[in-house]
Amino acid sequence: MTPEHPAPAGSLVSAARDALCATGALARRDDRHVEREVQMTMAQAVAEAIESRTALVAEAGTGVGKTFAYLVPTLLSGARALVSTATKSLQDQLFLRDLPRLRDALQLPVSIALLKGRSSYLCLHRMKQARQSATLPDRWAVRTLAKVEQWSQTTASGDLAELDGLDERSSVIPLVTSSRENCLGSECPDFRACHVVKARREAMAADLVVVNHHLFFADMALRDTGVAELLPSVEVAVFDEAHQLAEAGVQFLGTTLSTAQALDFARDLLAVGLQQARGLAPWQELAAGCEKAARELRIAAAGPLREPRGTLKLRWEERAGRDDFIAALQGLGQACDSAGEALDTVGELSPDFSKLAERAGQLAVLADRFGAAAAEGRVRWIDLSPHQARLVESPLDIREALSEQMAAGGKAWIFTSATLGDDEALSWFTEQAGLEQARTLRVGSPFDYAAHARLYVPAGFPKPNEPGHPVAVATLAARLARTLGGRTFVLTTTLRALHAIGEALRAQFEENGDALRVLRQGEAPKRQLMQQFLAEPRSVLVGSQSFWEGIDVPGDALQCVIIDKLPFPPPNDPLVEARVKRLEAQGRNAFADYFVAEAAVSLKQGAGRLIRSETDRGLLVVCDPRMAGMNYGRRLREALPPMTRVANEAEALAWLATLAGQSLPF
Repeated sequence: MTPEHPAPAGSLVSAARDALCATGALARRDDRHVEREVQMTMAQAVAEAIESRTALVAEAGTGVGKTFAYLVPTLLSGARALVSTATKSLQDQLFLRDLPRLRDALQLPVSIALLKGRSSYLCLHRMKQARQSATLPDRWAVRTLAKVEQWSQTTASGDLAELDGLDERSSVIPLVTSSRENCLGSECPDFRACHVVKARREAMAADLVVVNHHLFFADMALRDTGVAELLPSVEVAVFDEAHQLAEAGVQFLGTTLSTAQALDFARDLLAVGLQQARGLAPWQELAAGCEKAARELRIAAAGPLREPRGTLKLRWEERAGRDDFIAALQGLGQACDSAGEALDTVGELSPDFSKLAERAGQLAVLADRFGAAAAEGRVRWIDLSPHQARLVESPLDIREALSEQMAAGGKAWIFTSATLGDDEALSWFTEQAGLEQARTLRVGSPFDYAAHARLYVPAGFPKPNEPGHPVAVATLAARLARTLGGRTFVLTTTLRALHAIGEALRAQFEENGDALRVLRQGEAPKRQLMQQFLAEPRSVLVGSQSFWEGIDVPGDALQCVIIDKLPFPPPNDPLVEARVKRLEAQGRNAFADYFVAEAAVSLKQGAGRLIRSETDRGLLVVCDPRMAGMNYGRRLREALPPMTRVANEAEALAWLATLAGQSLPF
């Protein structure tokens, strides 16, 4: 990248400060831009890391403006850059809004590109196969496919995010997108028009590329996403929302065998076999064998458990020793081997058959691998959901993988988030990422929390493990929301609590005749729930994990956030157990160094939904007596922004009544 006026060596700090100051390029372009010293501080640290090609871990509180604090010096540096975010929606925000705005304000001729994983792009070949196979599950799927086909005529990028109204849970998406397993590569008849290839080509030519954490780590594991080619040429790598980096890495650096993979293979085997080689092999019998084996594996993985509402994480040891589980793994391997043998006989007819044979072999190898012992230093578990079982073997953290990438040198590495720990060393993040030697920076929020926010920890409240706790949370939430007239979030730590509190809250409103609506996660897509919440102020939204972060509701639309209990990691989670054992083997206190540290970060994330701008007001309620009574409660309270505590419910209700009087009429 060659800016029109590149900054001389050593002057990137002053160039960044000049751009962000009250009379700088951003202020001249946008009269809403204000100079913030906290933003300047972070931008200076980012500029210094870029100039010295070193690593920086920066925690920036809400309102700092961290996005511009890292983008401005990155753009001004003239360095080729990679920016990774936690989600595809954040990617879109950077690519469509923030970067074009900054590029224009700074007047830099910077080319930017957006790169997502395969599952985000329309695959023309598979779309045609889906139309011909006639195996769509219902009329809604038929309509959705027709909508996708119509859109395919006009899209330039093939990014499914462009398609309004497409539910991310739609059964059509896996039918019209490719995966590493089923992509035909250069042998595909639609290769020249391939949207994935085009996106990668544009990424390789761009000065700055926006990716996401999943893509980054999937590439490290598979060398298949385009980042592998890109990373060696990059001089600056920025990871926003870095608190999600470790979990994304653990997920993608592991090895996975899912029953959904096997069912997808069986579906494709049947469709391609009947379309292109009817009568040359017993395709229906072979596909049915793979499908039956996949379903038996899921049944064996579930064991005596009832159908889960969400995803359960099961200990490997509880299933691995069972005869039916071992037999199911062997059955899947044998079914895939049989399919592979048949596919080999027709491999020359079409590249589709060669790819299917390769997939059959990979599934058989995975079934065999999970039938043997796990590699040393790795942990196994089973993710069980209503639709599939996922067998996972994973490293405990991303230390080794990230260190390997950083060892090559010559790059600046920037890791930033609003929550990276509760100590100055940001050790919650730096330890799991192997970044203990990196420079750390904590920049607090410029918001006046003491004046604008209150914290209430109800005294004498039932303990979270007591059966009356969910109803007590709902009863308190009803009183608070009634005073405020809605505009309330209830954040739960488990799906079980989500359903119990949501039902109890709905019942209380109905019994009292309140014109308040309960919106509950799972009853509609997340985006739709948020639209309903914003459109109807007299609402209470009850959400679990996906609503603890990434939700931005500034203004008086949200003025009360209620957290059901302290978000400690589940102690029986296999990954948690493995990490605890490692800490204890090192002679460390696992409760203080892991459980409390994890809870502090999660609590900060949940609390962060409340105050999103300088003028926001609100009440945070933590319905867990341990927050006040246990010795670690002080550490957790200090991890939160400096909100003023209220002593009792009367004070909490008085504060909400004040807010209701200041708010828009409802």
